[in-house]
Amino acid sequence: MATPQRRVAVVLFNLGGPDGPRAVRPFLFNLFADRAIIDLPALLRWPLAALISRTRAPSARANYARMGGGSPLLPETRGQAEALQARLRQALPDDEVRTFIAMRYWSPLSRETARAVAGFAPDEVVLLPLYPQFSTTTTASSLEQWTAVYRGPGRVRAVCCYPTETGLVEAHAARIEQAWTEAGRPAGVRLLFSAHGLPERVVERGDPYQSQIEATAAAIAARLGPAWADWRVCYQSRVGPMKWLGPSTLETIEAAVEDGLGVVIAPIAFVSEHVETLVELDHDYAVKAAALGCSIYVRAPALGLEPAFIAGLAELASKALGQAEAIRPGSHFVCAAQWGGCPNRGPKGTR
Repeated sequence: MATPQRRVAVVLFNLGGPDGPRAVRPFLFNLFADRAIIDLPALLRWPLAALISRTRAPSARANYARMGGGSPLLPETRGQAEALQARLRQALPDDEVRTFIAMRYWSPLSRETARAVAGFAPDEVVLLPLYPQFSTTTTASSLEQWTAVYRGPGRVRAVCCYPTETGLVEAHAARIEQAWTEAGRPAGVRLLFSAHGLPERVVERGDPYQSQIEATAAAIAARLGPAWADWRVCYQSRVGPMKWLGPSTLETIEAAVEDGLGVVIAPIAFVSEHVETLVELDHDYAVKAAALGCSIYVRAPALGLEPAFIAGLAELASKALGQAEAIRPGSHFVCAAQWGGCPNRGPKGTR
């Protein structure tokens, strides 16, 4: 048997989620103890994270109880990792390719995964966030944590973002069409692209997330064609008293009802099902929409194992192996210069 030319490790980043009721509070603590989430010195941030995790744990456990007690995020990510590994092994038959999962706030945490990758002794390491749109609160935090804990061999290359990558766009379009068709292809609907929100002050500091969300939405709408010309971007999961990106998903549903329309909601920043889709979109907003008199409420599934998405991830990983820079966008998307939080930005006004 021929010796592989290269040993290639592909590390998929995601936030993670509690795998049972007892994990909810420590998961929340890890989340709010991250300086990318609460930008305070550790002496202030850690006690605040402890307070928030203690007070929010009961309601969070109730939400996870609706899903059987824990988040489905890790099983879904494992499925994506296995599908990606199979695809890459076909595309790179002379290499030994292995995929790994590194979660930011719950097991398998980056430190644990870094040890596993080091044990694999790769020649090449590709860091591939499952956050299509770059944010300092997600991709940047995961990359920073990985850099802090990985001590193994291999040339490391990272994909910073892929908001308009062809496979991503095609997969979203396919899921939207699937959900609409299964609902009987109802007329009189508005397409809502719902993304996890961010405090406005994060964007004001130069985070490109909102700009990239809007780019993804526009690309999907263009792929869907004129029949879906009525679409909006909205934001969910707001917490705390500070001002968040808007309009909110609920406000956008209300506006559609006022215009005499139903809604088709696509979770644009989530590539797997988890609490924000299965509870917030499928239950909380569905109940509120019904109370508002929304006659049609359809939710497109998260991308999961949609073939175009997995093919797109494989293309991103393959291209990263040949890139000269340590981190770069996975597509031709380049943030405008004003988004100082982005590691790859061009002259003002470019994209």
